[in-house]
Amino acid sequence: MAEAEQLMSALLEEVVGDRFGRYSKYIIQDRAIPDVRDGLKPVQRRILYAMYEAGNTADKPYRKSAKTVGDVMGNYHPHGDSSIYDGMVRMAQPWKMGHTLIDGHGNWGSLDDDPPAAMRYTEARLSQIAGELLRDIEKKTVPFRDNFDNTLKEPVVLPSRFPNLLVNGVSGISSGFATEIPTHNLREVIDACIALIDRSDLTLEDIMKLIKGPDFPTGGIIMGEEGIREAYATGKGRIYIRAKAAIEEMKGARQQIVITEIPFQVVKSKLVTSIENIRLDKKVEGIAEVRDESGRNGLRIVIELKKDADAQGILAYLLKKTDLQVNYNFNMVAIVNKAPRQMGIKEILKAYIDHQKDVVTKRSRYDLEKAEDRAHVLEGLVKALNILDEVIAEIKASKNRQDAQKNLVSKFAFTDRQADAILVLQLYRLTNLEITSLTKELQEVNKLLDYLKSILGSEKKLLGVIKDELLDIKKKYGIDRRSEIQSEVEELKVNLEVMVNPEDVLVTVSNEGYIKRTSMLSFIRSGGEVEATGLKEGDYVRFLLDVNTIENLLIFTKNGQYYLLPVHQIPEFKWKDNGTAIVNVIPIAKEDRIVNIIPVKNFDEPGKTLVFFTKKGQVKRTDLKEYMTNRSIGIAACKLNGGDEVVDVLQSDETKEILLVTKNGMSIRFKESEVNPMGRVSSGVRGINLNEDDEVVSAHFVEGDEGEILVISDRGYAKRSLLLDYPVQGRGGKGVLTFEFKEGKRVKPNGSRLIKAFYVRDAIELKALIQPGDPLTFSTEQVAIEDRKSIGRPVIKLEKNAELMNVLPLR
Repeated sequence: MAEAEQLMSALLEEVVGDRFGRYSKYIIQDRAIPDVRDGLKPVQRRILYAMYEAGNTADKPYRKSAKTVGDVMGNYHPHGDSSIYDGMVRMAQPWKMGHTLIDGHGNWGSLDDDPPAAMRYTEARLSQIAGELLRDIEKKTVPFRDNFDNTLKEPVVLPSRFPNLLVNGVSGISSGFATEIPTHNLREVIDACIALIDRSDLTLEDIMKLIKGPDFPTGGIIMGEEGIREAYATGKGRIYIRAKAAIEEMKGARQQIVITEIPFQVVKSKLVTSIENIRLDKKVEGIAEVRDESGRNGLRIVIELKKDADAQGILAYLLKKTDLQVNYNFNMVAIVNKAPRQMGIKEILKAYIDHQKDVVTKRSRYDLEKAEDRAHVLEGLVKALNILDEVIAEIKASKNRQDAQKNLVSKFAFTDRQADAILVLQLYRLTNLEITSLTKELQEVNKLLDYLKSILGSEKKLLGVIKDELLDIKKKYGIDRRSEIQSEVEELKVNLEVMVNPEDVLVTVSNEGYIKRTSMLSFIRSGGEVEATGLKEGDYVRFLLDVNTIENLLIFTKNGQYYLLPVHQIPEFKWKDNGTAIVNVIPIAKEDRIVNIIPVKNFDEPGKTLVFFTKKGQVKRTDLKEYMTNRSIGIAACKLNGGDEVVDVLQSDETKEILLVTKNGMSIRFKESEVNPMGRVSSGVRGINLNEDDEVVSAHFVEGDEGEILVISDRGYAKRSLLLDYPVQGRGGKGVLTFEFKEGKRVKPNGSRLIKAFYVRDAIELKALIQPGDPLTFSTEQVAIEDRKSIGRPVIKLEKNAELMNVLPLR
């Protein structure tokens, strides 16, 4: 090694921080965030300036885009050609810009997100309004800086004779910053600029009377005046953009939805595809056909409906589920004095006005210098023409041009500049007509000098010039508002009937957790017998529900969780199929178990409550509406104390009485009104005071004195006792005996615990599940009516090693 290496230690954190800081500064200032003055990102500014320099203006023929990209890349923007061409393409697309800055010729893409043709095929030139951004740039109105290789100069900002940042908007993501400024109406923005020039104390309310909100090139309906106000005040806010749609009548009592405007930045082809997928997947009943009829006459998407379809309901569903309605988030960030800033609309307008004051001041100074120089030359020429013979004689007597100029200065007191102008004067200018025109031109130049000095000497006059020029642009380029403003955000309510064809179905849930939905047609074709349903060996139906597809099922588990399952989302099977495991439909835990399923059509029905009963005797009552949810996961339905479980959940109308029956043969009857309504996640109150080894096995609503209470023990002993024998007591007591267990060596036992209790008013078919053994079916009429304290009679004969597991009512 010729030279020893010198190593310097540095903290990785400092090195990375320094490098990332430089990178961030470059991305923010020179790539992604626009300047508040001209509303352009560097690549856009360079494209426009390169085209202007090359004479590729609106009054000249189109030129190949590849030439422009090459000029920009070679002279000003040392990046890939694709990033430059992408910038050109965006400025040429009328569905992205309020006023396009590039006048494109050829295939520049489409609203369907079709890509533009390659730059070697397309042609472009500056649009007329782009000329207003560059106007007077040659008059030293804006600062210039060296380009990347110090061979040329490029503008730091453009004169921007109209407020481009607001008119054309911008979208960009940089390092740590992002910007999202929507397009606005040119007339409205210029009116606001002029109003702010006239009154610097203009309030936000005053500005919003002039600028009602964004104005998107694709039109649509903007909803959310409050969101606009917040965005214009702080720079951040949210609005909703809705497609413009109409419902048209067709032949045969049918209707169709016609969409003529879609939200800003929504890809039309993807929107049409999403609507077509809804039709194919039958997520909505009633859509017959979806067509894109867009053409030269503008955008037109037709959704043809079936006969008697709910057009308003379907439209509401499409607005909610597709990009026919989207939200738009303002994030008005721009570069101000080389740093990014989030600004309200008044700050943006003020920054633009300050820029115009600077531009017009510099332009006036430039024009003043030129006018003073011309006036000086004209004064010399007029003076020379008045003493023409002497001037000619002096020139003739001179040795050469330099000597002639020197003699004119010394003899007639001309300046070098005037002497030079006299020497290059053409002979035809010596005619009387030309002498008069020179005098007239001098008078006009002197007037111009007075005018320019008055602008530079009076801010009021300066602002007047800005206002006049803005009004000219407004008159020349102003267009009517395209987006409609709606102050309130309309809430979209979609009736389930729109999405689902109402149909009566049967839903079964088996003991092993298999669920299915079956049409009545399938049930009838299979013989119309409940027992003929498909089941795995040893499995049985625990829940059989006669419901409609537009209803919901509230599924409650022993661990105090609940799931809301719309009936139409349950997989459909034939009656003789087993169905699918319920874990494929709802995420119920393996160790949890369903205790009841309650069908609900209307959660807002007044007076409807759910009553929870737990193993430890707790009772809780909560309004049904508390259990409405859009979530598909398990939600807490009831708070449980340690070791407790939910035994049952029943729906109530708040008018009945509650009867609890325990494992050890105790029971209590009390009014439901004794349990006050409480929150969804609460543990409830004590319903019965239990002995240490006792627990609740059944809970029922009862009323009046009609009917019987049937209880059955684990040995198959059962009895019915009159409801009349169960007195109404206060909640929380020990209750009364409902079954007496026999004890003793010589006495045949009638059981050690109660399995289930039923409230019987009419004959019910019951199924007894025995382990081991086949299920047995019996009627409540087979059970004798006895005294409340009696020991019951054997209804189900069990083998010595058999056990009664459960008793279920049949349909």
